[in-house]
Amino acid sequence: MSDLMSVPATPEPGERAPLAGLGGQRRFAIAPVREGVADQIRSAILRLELKPGQRLIERELVEAMGVSRPTIREALQQLTAEGLVSTERGRGWLIHAPSYDEAADLYEIRARLEGMASRRFTERASEEHVRRLREAVEGLAELVEAGRPALELVSQKDKFYDVLFEGAGGDAIRQIVTGLQARITVLRSTTLNVSGRPALMVEEIRAIVSAAERRDADTAERACVRHVREAARVALGAMRAPAAPATDAAGAAPRP
Repeated sequence: MSDLMSVPATPEPGERAPLAGLGGQRRFAIAPVREGVADQIRSAILRLELKPGQRLIERELVEAMGVSRPTIREALQQLTAEGLVSTERGRGWLIHAPSYDEAADLYEIRARLEGMASRRFTERASEEHVRRLREAVEGLAELVEAGRPALELVSQKDKFYDVLFEGAGGDAIRQIVTGLQARITVLRSTTLNVSGRPALMVEEIRAIVSAAERRDADTAERACVRHVREAARVALGAMRAPAAPATDAAGAAPRP
């Protein structure tokens, strides 16, 4: 499916969602219309084209996407159930911004589930899966060494997870973890903008792969849990960091 929108600048939380570029996206070849609308908005959230705290205006979405208001509402309700969109009295629909406690819980759940997946992968995966897992992490290492942007690193890391879940067998863990990762997309990118973090991430993931190659399920599980908890430490630290003072259009900080 083509891109939902193209945003030249990062909007501030609370801004309306930028909708230029939505026009013409009126065909949904496979999924029902509601699913197609939800897919496009979800993709924009995952690409960080829509930022946490941004408003989603029903009327503008109707005009831009060429569908009915009930369809837009149904799509937004679906995304609300997924934890990607929320509502706030007086402001309407917003891209959901997880609280500190919510993010901490999401990371810990991820750690337990991804650890389980790593154990199952080590016990069940074919040699071909193990080879592909090594290829995925070394591809990630190349991007890190080249200094590629955080979103590219997240995309490559998702390929690692694709192989991990495929080799582990069963879709339940994959579906749950994918939903959890979507809810902390911004934090996943934030951690990879911290100096030195990408290189450490690669070493943490290599430890998972090395354990899988040795068929050491206990070590693979521990390495994965340690990796996710370290990512959580960095992400939650960033959430605790004081925000920079807001500036007006001319770049001056407002008077107290």
